[in-house]
Amino acid sequence: MTTWKLDRAHTQINFSAKHMMVTTVRGRFEDVEGTIELDEADPTRSHGEFKVATASVDTNFGARDTHLRSRDFFDAEQHPYLTFVSTRVEQTGDDQFKVTGDLTIREVSRPVTFDVELDGIVNGMSGARHAGLSATATIARADWDLNWNVALEQGGWLVGKEIKLDITIAADEVAVAEPAELVGAAS
Repeated sequence: MTTWKLDRAHTQINFSAKHMMVTTVRGRFEDVEGTIELDEADPTRSHGEFKVATASVDTNFGARDTHLRSRDFFDAEQHPYLTFVSTRVEQTGDDQFKVTGDLTIREVSRPVTFDVELDGIVNGMSGARHAGLSATATIARADWDLNWNVALEQGGWLVGKEIKLDITIAADEVAVAEPAELVGAAS
């Protein structure tokens, strides 16, 4: 089992939702951290935990971002993080997996299954190994009590009920230090 830490500069947590039933609004979270415990011999024994700062939401429109941080949505002041903790990994292909875990938003936890692809593991520029993964899922906002909306005159809703998640993960292997007695014995 190897431990990997998210490379925050190259990890992207993107989302999209329908606006007024006909257009798509896209956004991202800028502040994410997490670790992956990867069992390369048996990836189904792997585990991951991630924490995303809700105040880091960015849709490239300040007024909308402020609204998303408010009590109507994330309530970032009272609930500064959303979290995901994996509970099961199922291999569906050579480098494809279904990763199920508990997504917690505003203290409401619900299971979510992501389609995950291991894009590869390479030696990074520092010499440590670097891994890339892609993950997608679709969730219903109401499952987390994110119910704010406005009915439209022509029918339908201002904000779509489903949120599509499209995540790119970059992670660096954490070097394991040798025990002190082995270091001294090697001299």
